Amino acid sequence: MPRPLSELPKAHLHLHFTGSMRHSTLVELAREHGLHLPDALEEDWPPQLRATDERGWFRFQRLYDIARSVLQRESDVYRLLREAAEDEAAEGSRWLEIQIDPSGYASRFGGLTSAMELMLDATRRAADHAGIGIAVVVAANRTRHPLDAKTLARLATHYMDQGVVGFGLSNDERRGRARDFDGAFRLAKRAGLLAVPHGGELLGAASVAECVDVLDADRVGHGVRAAESPRLMERLAARGITCEVCPTSNVGLGVAERAEDVPLRRLFEAGVPIALGADDPLLFGARLLPQYELARQVYGFSDPELAELARQSVRASAAPDGVREKLLQEIDDWLAPEG
Repeated sequence: MPRPLSELPKAHLHLHFTGSMRHSTLVELAREHGLHLPDALEEDWPPQLRATDERGWFRFQRLYDIARSVLQRESDVYRLLREAAEDEAAEGSRWLEIQIDPSGYASRFGGLTSAMELMLDATRRAADHAGIGIAVVVAANRTRHPLDAKTLARLATHYMDQGVVGFGLSNDERRGRARDFDGAFRLAKRAGLLAVPHGGELLGAASVAECVDVLDADRVGHGVRAAESPRLMERLAARGITCEVCPTSNVGLGVAERAEDVPLRRLFEAGVPIALGADDPLLFGARLLPQYELARQVYGFSDPELAELARQSVRASAAPDGVREKLLQEIDDWLAPEG
């Protein structure tokens, strides 16, 4: 009998705040606030997305902005994070690093600092409620000015003692080079935050290399296009730079035609550390557990290999040493033969 993957302890390192919302919550909040949802977010959910062209990415962003608009009260923010934490716990995720861009909510919740403090308080309460560890990655938007990113980097460093562990860079790689944001990442790294920019999703291996060489990335969000360069995979493996691979998202956005085409096995066999992620379950229809199920059913990962994927996610996290050691032991226990 295959071991139950929901009982495999794991860390989830690639989940966006708005995209972590339950679909049922999106529909319910929209009705409470009198907001109309397009068919793609209601009857035809999950939406059919293909973002490898500008029109497709615009559609993805439009749906994302509509989803963001249903979070109008502080209680909505608390609810989203409480439910996300419950879902993580149910899937065996014991440590979550959730990506937040507070600037997207600043106008609604009293400014950038107030929005940040609201999200951090909601994160702490959600972690206590679900009995898991949750930390925050503050993520800048690469379609905005690099000075905005510097503002967010300073904000992130200010709240390091309240649960912020990393600084990221998200959105369309084609509209903002990683090197444009090196100043913000220098601020973050100097303060001791992890550098976790997106790269190698809509652009190729050179985008991953730029994140590593210019931003000194500790992890790369997605990073799957690194598989196009054996030399780059060697570098990632040698330096222990983790790729946060999100198979369902890759298919949903057209990065890969089918799940079988996501180069998870190629990266793993090249020694590149991997942390499976769900990215935006609200838009792609699948949370973390289905990514592990794909690893087993589509990519042919054995239970020892699945356990190693879970270990790699834990090692790449910012979890405290005691939490990390406990999780690694529990992964060994999951793998140990019964009786």
